[in-house]
Amino acid sequence: MHLNGLINELPKAELHLHIEGTLEPEMMFEMATRNGVELAYPNIEAVRAAYQFSDLQSFLDIYYQGAAVLRSEDDFADLMAGYLERAIADGVTRAEVFFDPQAHTERGVPFGTVIDGFARARRDFADRIDTDLILCFLRHLPEESALATLSTAEPYLDQIIAVGLDSSEVGHPPENFARVFARARAMGLRAVAHAGEEGPPEYVWGALDALGAERIDHGVRALEDPHLVRRLVEEQIPLTVCPQSNLKLKVVSDLGEHPLKRMLDLGLNVSINSDDPAYFGAYIGDNYRHVANALGLGVEEITRLARNSIESSFAPKATG
Repeated sequence: MHLNGLINELPKAELHLHIEGTLEPEMMFEMATRNGVELAYPNIEAVRAAYQFSDLQSFLDIYYQGAAVLRSEDDFADLMAGYLERAIADGVTRAEVFFDPQAHTERGVPFGTVIDGFARARRDFADRIDTDLILCFLRHLPEESALATLSTAEPYLDQIIAVGLDSSEVGHPPENFARVFARARAMGLRAVAHAGEEGPPEYVWGALDALGAERIDHGVRALEDPHLVRRLVEEQIPLTVCPQSNLKLKVVSDLGEHPLKRMLDLGLNVSINSDDPAYFGAYIGDNYRHVANALGLGVEEITRLARNSIESSFAPKATG
């Protein structure tokens, strides 16, 4: 089978996907119109032109502007449905979807509106794709805000499988959120965290030891610390790598320089994911294709990446 066909056919899990990052410009304008939200961009072409980022912060600035159009349960349902359609087409059988409730509740959108919209779309697609939600805390906000968000989420814990940590990494070490992660784990939630994208390897150590993270989102800078690499290999801690995101946010200057193949060769447990595909121009299938072509990955490596994603998911594992 041709590599492109194999990528489409292989069952895979998406473990690093921000649902707000799937807001395509067309949907952004449609929602802005129906909700009476004035955008900073006169047309879709201007939005696409603005999708040229110099670093993580320049991306986040437009990301939060885009999220401001999301107001109603219908908006959140439409957003989730749009992503799930694309994921299914790319062979995704399991999606563990990040969402940022603080980005909405801080604008006056009730937590229930957000999660009820997601729930409606997830039900509509339940016979085609298995999904769960991961509640992410915004690390540029104080831990008190995260603690309040976790309390607000308590009535909805049957729909949430884990907590995560995202937003501006540099200057916001994982240790700042040790209390909220401890509380979430005590409530039965799993834990993941963004670390080692723009932040140093020390942030990966912090995510593991201070937060109890079971997966590291990104983690590419872990390669700078041989002791950390040894631990990640020995414990087979999953790293949810996002090649196109790394390219667009200047973590690498060319996909041919991406460390994914080296990470595989070192025995690291890596998977391929799309992060914020509407902003970075590639959903999960194209992330596989682009990095496979750039690094010369073969069938065995592509299959291993897909298998890693399934095995690293929080879906109940079959026994017997």
